[in-house]
Amino acid sequence: MSNIITKLREAIGPKKVITDETELDKQRHDYWVVSHLRDYLAQQSEHALCIVRPRETADVQAILKLANETRTPVMPYGLGSGVCGGVLANAKAILLDMSAMNRIVDIDETNLLATFEAGKNGLEAEEAVAAKGLTIGHWPQSIGVSSVGGWVATRASGQFSTAYGNIENIIYAIEAVLPNGEVVNIGISPRAASGPDLRHIFLGSEGTMGVITKVTFSLRRQAQERAYSAFYTSTMAEGIEAQRQIIQLGYTPPVMRQYDNSEVRRNFAETVRDEDGLLIMVHEGPTAMVAAEKAAIAEIAKKSGLDEAPEAAVTKWLSSRNHVPSWTSLFEQNVVAETIEVAAPWTKIMDVYDQVVASLNEVPGIVNASGHSSHVYRSGINLYFTFAAYLEDKEALEAAYFDCADRVLKATAANAGTISHHHGIGRARRDYLVNDLGKGGVALLQTIKRAIDPNHIMNAGVLIPDD
Repeated sequence: MSNIITKLREAIGPKKVITDETELDKQRHDYWVVSHLRDYLAQQSEHALCIVRPRETADVQAILKLANETRTPVMPYGLGSGVCGGVLANAKAILLDMSAMNRIVDIDETNLLATFEAGKNGLEAEEAVAAKGLTIGHWPQSIGVSSVGGWVATRASGQFSTAYGNIENIIYAIEAVLPNGEVVNIGISPRAASGPDLRHIFLGSEGTMGVITKVTFSLRRQAQERAYSAFYTSTMAEGIEAQRQIIQLGYTPPVMRQYDNSEVRRNFAETVRDEDGLLIMVHEGPTAMVAAEKAAIAEIAKKSGLDEAPEAAVTKWLSSRNHVPSWTSLFEQNVVAETIEVAAPWTKIMDVYDQVVASLNEVPGIVNASGHSSHVYRSGINLYFTFAAYLEDKEALEAAYFDCADRVLKATAANAGTISHHHGIGRARRDYLVNDLGKGGVALLQTIKRAIDPNHIMNAGVLIPDD
């Protein structure tokens, strides 16, 4: 029995330290398609040395203090919904499972704040505030299988972000435990000019800077009214230009999503019109504002040459938007598939789209290369690429995945785009991070990491390239 396991049991109690092989096997990795493909092909990764399930911040402190003293690697684990390989166990590491820290700490209806322990299921958190007529306003596709701490750690974005913001716009305060066991509480007021915003050390940190233990979100009151709009787009560029006009004129429908024809045929079969794409919107807010926004956008769409499409397409999306695919069903058909979300300025986004789709279509065995947009900003927009490859030899699927992903990320970087809009970096995109941050930015991130985690115990191999 490892000495660190004995010490952990003494520090936090034996029931919180799991060494059962069956349990260890269940939590070897996150939802990254490569890890699941390796499982399917019986190429499983190692399991962790042990799983620890803290129930309070003091437990996390004790765990990290021991790990730091003994130089034992630690991998924070929320609910395992990450898709970039942010968790990949090894036999020398502690897997720190936050799922038992899932309490509602406080819901403040006057200041519109809600505090949760980091392991709280996202949908349960939203339902708790919804019961009081409020909303967090953060709706990732994974809301039912992700944790609120994971949202912060991956710098997530939700489906209603065009109006309500990304997680960095929703987070109010963070409690975290540093690798040496010290607790930090960051964020005490709506805004501060008290030096750099230290919350951003943990936003997008992916478990490399410490463990997030509590999060406080700034809430909204639930919308008074909801309405829908849908339009056909004859080309991807036509719809992108309409979206640019809409957002830059000051209209911010919470949901504004554009699909190319391939994605329309796959997701909206009953709405297909020739080779057209589809632009759908959800409008929310006070009744008068919703009506005015819907009418104004309809006029912009008309002037842009867009025809109205059935609003049933929007309700179809709403009813199926949180579906999480099963990788195994694809592997059984000799198919590997993935979605990669990027973003770029308006002047570059069509270059990204055209070059990515063209490059993907050159991959042997490719059966789908498509894209849609889903998050809109005054200065640019994101694109969500979906690729799928069919190969007779299932052993070749992993190489096809990496070929496709490499093409998406390189074409995006070549056109001033970011290699990750909201899924994070993990292992899947770590080697491409220099394209976003530059050599100086990567060096700065490495310096911050060394200062906070000098013994390099926190989630090694994730996010931050090696020195």
